[in-house]
Amino acid sequence: MLRDKNLQLARNRAILAFGGNLSSSIGSVIETISAALLELTARGVVVKDQSRFFQTPCFPVGAGPDYVNLVAVVSTSLGPQVLLNHLHEVEAKFGRARDSRWAGRTLDIDILSYENLIVPDLATYQHWVDLPLDVQMEEAPHNLILPHPRIQDRGFVLIPLCDVWPEWIHPVSGKTAQMLCDSLPISETMGIIPL
Repeated sequence: MLRDKNLQLARNRAILAFGGNLSSSIGSVIETISAALLELTARGVVVKDQSRFFQTPCFPVGAGPDYVNLVAVVSTSLGPQVLLNHLHEVEAKFGRARDSRWAGRTLDIDILSYENLIVPDLATYQHWVDLPLDVQMEEAPHNLILPHPRIQDRGFVLIPLCDVWPEWIHPVSGKTAQMLCDSLPISETMGIIPL
């Protein structure tokens, strides 16, 4: 039982990645992501900082319109799984359909990192990091994996992350976001431009 009604729950820092390439009932992808940020704020997730919006070529090539991506650093008293549940509710509110892996979408929100947690454990994390690309395109984990196992591979994540927090340190590799971004092949960064 709480003795002090003014006692606040501990707040944790998380990094969220937002993206989409299809309009929603709200409007454009930029309008949808902006509305999703406001919706998260209404749910008690405090946006501390955010990157610019970036245009990113669609992957796989030719699968649809280009994406718009943004990274936000947030503060939350929600645990990682509860936060993920809220993110899925927000995605659904803005028309996200989970019909197939890597299909076009109105809104996608991923937890990239939550404090320095490795969830559920290092071995499971490493399993998902080491999956070949063809398997990644077919399989998705059924449980939350932290840090996100694809951060180090994705220019559309690392470029916005470096825009907002280049000094962030990956809890497994020990490398900064900027170091990870600098080591990407040109094919991963080509065509990613601020809007």
